[in-house]
Amino acid sequence: MTVTLVVGAANGIGRAVAVGLAASGHRLALADVDARGLAETARAAGAPQQPISTHVLDIRDSNAVRSAVSDIESVHGPIGALAHVAGILCTGSVLDSNIEEFRNIFDVNLFGLLNVVQAVGRSMRERRAGSIVVVGSNSAGVPRMSMGAYGSSKAASTMLTRIVGLELAQYGIRANIVAPGSTDTDMQRAMWADPTDDSNARAVIDGDLATYKAGIPLGRIASPEDIADAVEFLLSDRARHITMQSLYVDGGATLRA
Repeated sequence: MTVTLVVGAANGIGRAVAVGLAASGHRLALADVDARGLAETARAAGAPQQPISTHVLDIRDSNAVRSAVSDIESVHGPIGALAHVAGILCTGSVLDSNIEEFRNIFDVNLFGLLNVVQAVGRSMRERRAGSIVVVGSNSAGVPRMSMGAYGSSKAASTMLTRIVGLELAQYGIRANIVAPGSTDTDMQRAMWADPTDDSNARAVIDGDLATYKAGIPLGRIASPEDIADAVEFLLSDRARHITMQSLYVDGGATLRA
């Protein structure tokens, strides 16, 4: 029986992905740098008949990633599906940003992804089977003010995933991207004046012409479960003829520009 690896599973979208995949019958291995959050996710997604393995992992460390993947496959079985959700955010003007902020964002959002995709993808290639979904961002396709580091890292990770999908297609392996817009997570709320005040969502929904940001046509911020449902679909056999695609789950916020 194959295992589904969820990377970045400790909270937010990653936790919702883990819970949703467990409910769909996936046998899970969870990885994140946050040990406490990882344990909470395992409790939320677990069931007595469906044990979940957890792995505290810094994806910036390529050796640690390879070791974790090897341990999962030797103990729990081959990784048949990968949901990569790990990512970090910082905001600020491109011209006024510290170069170290850019390096830190790229170390996690791009090179961390590369470490995981290489370790998992090589095993999938040997078995000629598997499916990969990377959670990106709609900021990869539309410029956002103050999102220079984050948006460019997500654009790079999106193209990396598409090229991986092209290279692995001959082995029957698919690779796709789910690109959320504003989603009700701690990362989103950290950008609000008061993270506990739900009324801040109204400004996100309405948009801001001064910063050239359209609102959300559907009139709501996404829940983590909205994103998790898209990940589950793209990993499933229902999407067996879909690869190298970016599925925007943003309520129409980018007008798919």
